[in-house]
Amino acid sequence: MQPPAADKTNPGAGIDYGLFLDCVHCGLCTASCPTYAEDGNENDSPRGRIYLMRAVTDGRLEMNHQVKRHLELCLDCRACESACPSGVQYGKLIEPFRVAMEEQSTDDRKSEDWFHRLILFGLFPYPERMRKSLWPARIAQRLGLDRLVLNSPLRRLIPSRLQRLMSLLPPLKKDPGPLPRVLPAIGKPRARVAMFTGCVADVMFRQTHWATARVLQENGCDVIVPDSQVCCGAIHYHAGASDPARELADQNLQAFDLDDVDAVLVNVAGCGSMLKDYGHHWPDARQAERERFAGKVRDVSEFLDELGLIPPQGELNITATYHDACHLAHAQQVRDQPRRLLKQIPGLKLKELPESEICCGAAGTYNLTEPDMADRLARRKWENIKKTGARVVVTANAGCLLQIARESRNQGEPLAIVHPMDLLDLSYRRQPLN
Repeated sequence: MQPPAADKTNPGAGIDYGLFLDCVHCGLCTASCPTYAEDGNENDSPRGRIYLMRAVTDGRLEMNHQVKRHLELCLDCRACESACPSGVQYGKLIEPFRVAMEEQSTDDRKSEDWFHRLILFGLFPYPERMRKSLWPARIAQRLGLDRLVLNSPLRRLIPSRLQRLMSLLPPLKKDPGPLPRVLPAIGKPRARVAMFTGCVADVMFRQTHWATARVLQENGCDVIVPDSQVCCGAIHYHAGASDPARELADQNLQAFDLDDVDAVLVNVAGCGSMLKDYGHHWPDARQAERERFAGKVRDVSEFLDELGLIPPQGELNITATYHDACHLAHAQQVRDQPRRLLKQIPGLKLKELPESEICCGAAGTYNLTEPDMADRLARRKWENIKKTGARVVVTANAGCLLQIARESRNQGEPLAIVHPMDLLDLSYRRQPLN
């Protein structure tokens, strides 16, 4: 079949039609798809969604609410890419299709509702705004008012998505302060790297940024932290707001001096995936610049594994399990590197997690916008964690850290949920995990 003629009202018109044809509908992707594993609906499987998108693109199917819901329910975890023997680039189909679907919508754009405008777009991408907005939450946590409100009839006065947001907040720790612009290598310099700090992660997990920087220093890295960097743009892009995401991307092009560093390092899987995809999201005059930037981006575990980790000496006598963040394992194909680093920590026993590569339900802001499916996947992840007997869960994405921690609180069995860099840092500093 020939690709359809260009049509600005067709959400698939701007997509390379050959990407649709790569899918031979064999179905080997279905077992890896979280939504299909949960509801068994073929329309909620990768091949089902590709069929829907292609049918809309061909003009054989109307772009109606039902079709839209099947596409919106996709977590964009890209587990299907890992499973596909034909090399289907599912992310290059679902992401631009949903962006166009949102832009062409006339009456129900989700990016224009109050929650997206005020919270997801107006608050999350701006760390200083977020920090200020969390002061009431800090006070509420100290006084126990947050649990009181969420467990009382008063919660009915709070919009459901704000309730979700409140329930996801971890115990807010003391802010260790911003990273300095330059952190010099310890010992013989081996590399010079820039560190991407992001938005939500810099507010919720700044202590992990500090841990990451210290681990890099211990491994002979000069660490540069550009102060003009901004959000990676994933929050906007995955909600269908392409232009604001591009503006943020281009600000990051200006913030990082690529000639001055060996790599741009990221410790959040979702951000890393977005940064590595800068080169193909927007085919315009700056595409080559974005491709060059994307080529410098590495996950911190990926980089340290390539560099060769200087083994830490402090013992951590704990049993942990590692959850593969979707946008690290599937989007970036980084799986073994974090495990190899963790296995070099003396005393640490690492147990494999059943269904480790199945999404926990976080998926960026999915757990705020699709709560039912997100909760089902969180419970599935929790049951698999229980099977390991581990009391420490390690994962390399801010969203996963928040999602799994929330489920552990809901189950009344709080676990330690940490980033790989947190454990490496403790081992280098010879400190226990509290």
